[in-house]
Amino acid sequence: MAKSAKPAKPESHLAMVRRARRINRELAEIYPYAHPELDFRNPFELLVATVLSAQTTDLRVNQTTPALFAAYPTPEDMAAAVPEQLEELIRPTGFFRAKARSLIGLSASIRDNFGGDVPGRLADLVTLPGVGRKTANVVLGNAFGVPGITVDTHFGRLVRRWKWTEQEDPEKVEAEIAAIFPKSEWTMLSHRVVFHGRRICHARKPACGACPIAPLCPSYGEGETDPEKARKLLKYEMGGQPGQRLSPPPDYPGRPAPALGAG
Repeated sequence: MAKSAKPAKPESHLAMVRRARRINRELAEIYPYAHPELDFRNPFELLVATVLSAQTTDLRVNQTTPALFAAYPTPEDMAAAVPEQLEELIRPTGFFRAKARSLIGLSASIRDNFGGDVPGRLADLVTLPGVGRKTANVVLGNAFGVPGITVDTHFGRLVRRWKWTEQEDPEKVEAEIAAIFPKSEWTMLSHRVVFHGRRICHARKPACGACPIAPLCPSYGEGETDPEKARKLLKYEMGGQPGQRLSPPPDYPGRPAPALGAG
C-alpha cells in the first residue's frame, strides 16, 4: 500500500522574509527602469496627478494634465480656479466634480498653510483635502526622496498572492510589508511590484507561464501557465506596447504613450 504524501510544511516567517527579499532583488533586475508612471515636473504636479489617478488609468491622467498645468501651473492658480472650468479640463479622468473640489481645496491649503509649497512631511500632506496615505507616500517617495510604500490595488493584490501578508486594509498591508524590507527599499519596491502587476501578474489572468519569478510564487498556476499563451497576455513594454507616460524617463525601454486624441 502506497504511503500518503506528507502535507507540505507551512512556510516559516523567516523563510517568507528571505523569499520576499529575493523576489524584490529579481524584480530589480527585471525592471531596472521602474519609475512612477505619472508625468510630473515638480511636487505640485505629482500631487495633482496622483489625486486625479483615483478610479482611472495613469495614461488617462497623463493625457489630461498637460492642458491642466498649462492653465493652472501653481497652487495659487488652481486655488483660484472657476470650478466649472477646472471640471471640464479634468473630465476625462472621471469623478471630475469631486476631484475638482479636492484640487481646489488642497491648492488653497498649500497656499494658505504652507506658503505655496507642497509640504514634504506625511503628517502635513494628509491634512490636504483628498490626500490620504497612499497619495502622500507617492509624493514623498518620488518628489522628495522620502522612503514610502504605496499600497495601490496592484501592490495589495501581489503581496497577498506572494503570501507576504494576508491583510486587506492598506495601512495594515503597508505596516507588514515595511517590516520585511529596509526603509531604503520602500519606494523602489513599490514601483517594481506595481510594474509587475501591470505587465505580468494581472488581476484576472496573470501570465504565470511568462513570469520570471514563477519559481518563487506560491500562487503559480492561478493564471495561464502555457508559455506561448502567457506571452500574449504581457502588457506595455513587455508586450511591445506603449507605456503609461507621454514623457517617460530616458532609460524606459518601451514607447511613449500617445497624447489625448492621438490614438
